[in-house]
Amino acid sequence: MAYYINEDCISCGACEPECVVSCISAGDEIYLIDEETCVDCGACAGVCPVDAPKPR
Repeated sequence: MAYYINEDCISCGACEPECVVSCISAGDEIYLIDEETCVDCGACAGVCPVDAPKPR
């Protein structure tokens, strides 16, 4: 299972440096997670101020 970032994302960037496999990047409007690379660690969810990263 992988995480994804929902539409609640405010593009603050807090999640990107926390990703242990560097699978988070800035998209056009919100941050995106490469679900093929995600290892389901949840580090991104732990730092997000709006709880946008969710497990699939």
